[in-house]
Amino acid sequence: SGKKRCRAKPQKKDEDTTDKGKLDEGPLDATKEMNGVGKGDSRAACKRPRRAAACSDFKEKSVRLSDKSSVVATNGNKMEEEEMDAVKLTKLGPEVQRPCRKLIDFILHDADGKLQPFEMSEIDDFFITALIMPMDDDLEKDRQKGVRCEGFGRIEDWAISGYDEGTAVVWVSTEVADYECVKPAGNYKSYYDHFYEKAQVCVEVYRKLARSVGGNPNLGLEELLASVVRSINAIKGYSGTLSKDFVISNGEFVYNQLIGLDETANTDDEKFATLPVLLALRDGCKSRVEVSKLQPNISNGSLKINDAECKEVSEDDDEKLARLLQQEEEWKMMKQRGKRGTTSQKNVYIKISEAEIANDYPLPAYYKPSSQEMDEYIFDSEDSFYSDVPVRILNNWALYNADSRLIPLELIPMKAGAENDIVVFGSGFMREDDGSCCSTAESAKLSSSSSSNHQDAGVSIYLSPIKEWVIEFGGSMICITIRTDVAWYKLRQPTKQYAPWCEPVLKTARLSVSIITLLKEQSRASKLSFADVIKKVAEFDKGSPAFVSSNVALVERYIVVHGQIILQQFSDFPDETIRRSAFATGLLMKMEQRRHTKLVMKKKVQVMRGENLNPSATMGPASRRKVMRATTTRLINRIWSDYYAHHFPEDSKDADANEAKEIDDELEENEDEDAEEEAQIEEENVSKTPPSTRSRKLVSQTCKEIRWEGEAIGKTPSGEALYKCAYVRELRINVGRTVALEDDSGELVMCFVEYMFQKLNGAKMVHGRLFQKGSETVLGNAANERDLFLTNECLEFELEDIKELMSVNLQSLPWGHKYRKENAEADRIERAKAEDRKKKGLPMEYLCKSLYWPEKGAFFSLPHDKLGLGNGFCSSCQQKEPDCDELQILSKNSFIYRNITYNVNDYLYIRPEFFSQEEDRATFKGGRNVGLKPYVVCHLLDVHEPAGSRKIHPASTKISVRRFYRPDDISSAKAYVSDIREVYYSENIVKVPVDMIEGKCEVKKKIDISNSDVPVMVEHEFFCEHFYDPATGALKQLPPNVKLMSVQQKATGALKKNKGKQICESDQVDSDKCTKVSKENHLATLDIFAGCGGLSEGLQQAGVSFTKWAIEYEEPAGEAFTKNHPEAAVFVDNCNVILKAIMDKCGDADDCISTSEAAEQAAKFSQDNIMNLPVPGEVEFINGGPPCQGFSGMNRFNQSPWSKVQCEMILAFLSFAEYFRPRFFLLENVRNFVSFNKGQTFRLTVASLLEMGYQVRFGILEAGTFGVAQSRKRAFIWAAAPGETLPDWPEPMHVFASPELKINLPDGKYYAAAKSTAGGAPFRAITVRDTIGDLPKVENGASKLLLEYGGEPISWFQKKIRGNTIVLNDHISKEMNELNLIRCQRIPKRPGCDWHDLPDEKVKLSSGQLVDLIPWCLPNTAKRHNQWKGLYGRLDWEGNFPTSVTDPQPMGKVGMCFHPDQDRIITVRECARSQGFPDNYRFAGNIQSKHRQIGNAVPPPLAFALGRKLKEAVDAKRQ
Repeated sequence: SGKKRCRAKPQKKDEDTTDKGKLDEGPLDATKEMNGVGKGDSRAACKRPRRAAACSDFKEKSVRLSDKSSVVATNGNKMEEEEMDAVKLTKLGPEVQRPCRKLIDFILHDADGKLQPFEMSEIDDFFITALIMPMDDDLEKDRQKGVRCEGFGRIEDWAISGYDEGTAVVWVSTEVADYECVKPAGNYKSYYDHFYEKAQVCVEVYRKLARSVGGNPNLGLEELLASVVRSINAIKGYSGTLSKDFVISNGEFVYNQLIGLDETANTDDEKFATLPVLLALRDGCKSRVEVSKLQPNISNGSLKINDAECKEVSEDDDEKLARLLQQEEEWKMMKQRGKRGTTSQKNVYIKISEAEIANDYPLPAYYKPSSQEMDEYIFDSEDSFYSDVPVRILNNWALYNADSRLIPLELIPMKAGAENDIVVFGSGFMREDDGSCCSTAESAKLSSSSSSNHQDAGVSIYLSPIKEWVIEFGGSMICITIRTDVAWYKLRQPTKQYAPWCEPVLKTARLSVSIITLLKEQSRASKLSFADVIKKVAEFDKGSPAFVSSNVALVERYIVVHGQIILQQFSDFPDETIRRSAFATGLLMKMEQRRHTKLVMKKKVQVMRGENLNPSATMGPASRRKVMRATTTRLINRIWSDYYAHHFPEDSKDADANEAKEIDDELEENEDEDAEEEAQIEEENVSKTPPSTRSRKLVSQTCKEIRWEGEAIGKTPSGEALYKCAYVRELRINVGRTVALEDDSGELVMCFVEYMFQKLNGAKMVHGRLFQKGSETVLGNAANERDLFLTNECLEFELEDIKELMSVNLQSLPWGHKYRKENAEADRIERAKAEDRKKKGLPMEYLCKSLYWPEKGAFFSLPHDKLGLGNGFCSSCQQKEPDCDELQILSKNSFIYRNITYNVNDYLYIRPEFFSQEEDRATFKGGRNVGLKPYVVCHLLDVHEPAGSRKIHPASTKISVRRFYRPDDISSAKAYVSDIREVYYSENIVKVPVDMIEGKCEVKKKIDISNSDVPVMVEHEFFCEHFYDPATGALKQLPPNVKLMSVQQKATGALKKNKGKQICESDQVDSDKCTKVSKENHLATLDIFAGCGGLSEGLQQAGVSFTKWAIEYEEPAGEAFTKNHPEAAVFVDNCNVILKAIMDKCGDADDCISTSEAAEQAAKFSQDNIMNLPVPGEVEFINGGPPCQGFSGMNRFNQSPWSKVQCEMILAFLSFAEYFRPRFFLLENVRNFVSFNKGQTFRLTVASLLEMGYQVRFGILEAGTFGVAQSRKRAFIWAAAPGETLPDWPEPMHVFASPELKINLPDGKYYAAAKSTAGGAPFRAITVRDTIGDLPKVENGASKLLLEYGGEPISWFQKKIRGNTIVLNDHISKEMNELNLIRCQRIPKRPGCDWHDLPDEKVKLSSGQLVDLIPWCLPNTAKRHNQWKGLYGRLDWEGNFPTSVTDPQPMGKVGMCFHPDQDRIITVRECARSQGFPDNYRFAGNIQSKHRQIGNAVPPPLAFALGRKLKEAVDAKRQ
């Protein structure tokens, strides 16, 4: 129905419309459904082409408009009067077919310029004013390519497309071209949005009914309406919540559009013209119109509706205009409808006093989540036009304040719009309102809606602040309903913990009902005064549910202090005599006499919603510890408090803007949704700023007096004379001093003088190393303004370029806990001196303590013994590596590539891309590793020297190699049963470019290969026992004549190199040996925030540490640590208390800043505990992972930033390091530790360690690349004392689909601790089958703690992880309720299946209840939440586990928790294996505690890899 002045009936179609018409030939025909009609007009009728992808020929993407972009922008665009000229100017290439363009900032108007409704273009001559754009133009970035044209047209017809894609696209046509309507002008938006919403309804109805797109033409009308409304409301960015009424009111419009598609419909599609449900929708619309027309004259006759007799009456233009305008007005009214109102009109609300009601409630208690909760905002339809919020049910609920303290409901106003001075949050299990009536806190036996094992318990959520609440009663039923910004919630059963807080509210409600009943029994309600009612209430029988007391005074107190509830019940009562009774008036007066706070009632302004401030956002299902301010040393307190005093808030607006991003980053931690995309980002090399761009172009000084002082002291290697001192004008320049230069931008550049020399041409030169200001390093604004860092950037310049001398102190302080106080006092004096110089305006004296090396992500100790020697050698220049990709041919048998020497008969790694095209990759979370290949092991046979003398390039130089195959090249089944280190000999000899080489390895006999009891690969060793023929697939025993490299031939260290790194071979790792090694050879370790001991386990397995002390707050985790590390002294207490106790024990209470609470608890320590506490000098290594939850929501509870930060455990953790000064320190945290609080936490942590004098290295690692079948990214910070070797990062050994994990540095650079292994690594990824394929089958809710394995281990990983364990423990599974178990059973047992694969139907539970199989909240919110990928998801045998969480559940943060083949949630032991815990590792507590211990742990294989590098560093110093 889009043809101009068309009067024909839309269902009458021209027979040969598809053969004629101007659009039939054009690309538009293949891309949109033009629904113009008209028997006599072939052009209009032909616009019913075959349905296809909308505008695929033009790379078009449908755009849903936002309110932001509704302003007409005319500046900078060409103006054309003629439409034809504008169309020509926007042509991008030859156009054989009819032109198609896009319109933005458009309006439709009549000849007088008056705006008109979209559909009225059929009635009158309408014209367009718009910015005309090319079809494939990027609208936002290339608006300059548009041409503005005013009043062009007229409009001939309009059309709707996008049916198959699900997003409506609206077109208008003139005689010249067809135009896609993309964005209306701001003043036309309301006209267009109404029409667009109707168009979107057409598209959704089509998709629900057309079989070709998965629809069901047999739907009933109610099912269709509900489905359409639900789908549209779930569209991301959609501007309104649709109602069923809106769909019905446009039923005829929808019908007319869809029947126009019948001619081009697929053969399996029903004809829309005769589809019963579509006819019912059309007739529902017609009946509404007819009723509305006849309502004024309804008494004059009866309305007879009979389709057989009903004649089609043509609507005249005036009627149509009136109807369209009326529809638009109704639509606007629906948009502006207010939220649920209240009956009371008073503008003052009297608040209940918390102090006065306290005696009626239990003693203070704190909310403890029992499961992982989701933010209610996730289920919000916040984009809606209509501001009515949905009604839902909340079961197992509790209410609490910002500190998680349980709080009475009656402290919240019962009126919308009341000025609220208290913030109350809630938690509970949410489900859809089933329309049932039920009392709040009704006994489970009586309630038809109560939660049980047979019912859908709902989604565990936490609420945003509660805005208002109401009590409804009828008969014996009392129902409480609360409202947040997101929904109304009918409260059912409270938690057992909260029930005592709910009872006074219900008791008061029952009392109110009894008083109303009492008044109704009087002949006149006003006869009873307030005092009379009090007396009668005191006379209630003790068995009455409304009994308070028989004491009149106590009854009056109770009624007055709880008066809000009673008054609200009265104000809502329909009988006016009750509402105005003397009792109600008297109660109001009594409340005022008690000076209850009056809060002003005001109309609430809609504020843009921020994050959900509920404290449960940062809480897991563990017991909530009481927040205690961190115990710190004075140094840590000064560093952090000074920073917040100077830098926070930098800009409150910036803070707010960044808050949402930080929350997004946190969500990303749970599972990297976009890892696949991120992995495609091109690598950028972190390159040093070359001197030529930095300071080479210097401002020359007029040289009046530049001379050497003294004689030459030697010569450079090139024969140039060296000098120790020179004069530049009045400046005396010595080797070892710092000078300032001026670069071409006028910036001062500070340079350390390494040596000075005179060139053979007489030029007097300086070779220096550049300093970098602390603020220009990764420290940013956490650096002190006096801090300088030496760099490896060198610069040679003439003496005359020197501008001035700078004062820089290359600081070197004595190290160790013994010198803490001495150094602190020297630092205090130094800072006071600097402050005094600053006040006097004297030049700044800089300090330099460390060498900054961003390419290594590290700060190192200054090489004092190599600085300023003046001998013509520069330590920085000497350690610079040559071009990494440089190739040098040494002979016919050897060459050097990437600094590694290769010889014939060496074994090499070749990148897998050379041998095979990339296979199809799975895109669901657990399948991202499927298709990834490890490096191909090859034997170097020959080096082909390039002919001629041209330059040698690695890409063009070839080598001949023999390919060795792996079991995974044959099949995944073969890989599963084979050793991960096994390779197969072949006769496949190929020529490979040198640039495909990725390092060296070794192939040996199996008996010669080193073995370890740990499932971690550290050596580049393989064994070969079989011959493989890829042509036939035959696998045979290796012929005797094949000789592999013998053990004696591997003598040289070069053979153990890979990518230029020396791999330590001195220590073959054996877990049994590790435990037997003398503790003297291990670092005495303190593990803080130890959990169940994953970090300690891996470090001890590596043979480098022995955990003598551990601190853990949670009892079950502490118990688990003790079970597995019986020789450690485990302190289950708050680390703040323990640090205070240690410092008191050592007599350093004056250096300790703690709370009185920490001091009191420390004083209660038993003498045995105090004796076991470590003291400085005993601890050589501190490690741990401090929780940093609060940083993601800074300043969320109206506290100052510093007061909030003081509660963070990282301050205590750093204070342990500062007080003990161990040789080594390791911090582990979530990946986004580096971005918490806009990076301030990370920067301050590094700054604190540097201030102590440590060398520091930072980076992010992926656990999956170190031998676990799990995606788990973690940030680490190493610190090593001066004189120690700073541990390097371990080399990733397994392929894993993870991007390069970067830490951003200044100037757009970044640092990555390890490269991505998605393109190859020495070994294949460990799979789910490798990890758990040997475990016996168990059922949902399995609870038997000890089981027989029932079989031998199969995979390499299983053999290592099982070790010598005989009995399987903790193979127990969380029990799902009946509904979730049914859902699990209905999820197909194939890779990638999740809730999307559930049939859309209801199931009958054993209780007889019918419930939706698909959780109701998922389809409604899917488009806003990445389709809820993975919820109710099955693991893939050949894939990986998603990030291990503390509470695996199908609706949790990581919902992919179902076993690949069994209908249950994965067990505790399966989760433990996914983290790399050996089978003999024990956990403690209930099943929830065990899952939490595993989910919070560092995977032992990752800790092992870190421990190996620490061992190398320790051994390097010993040697």
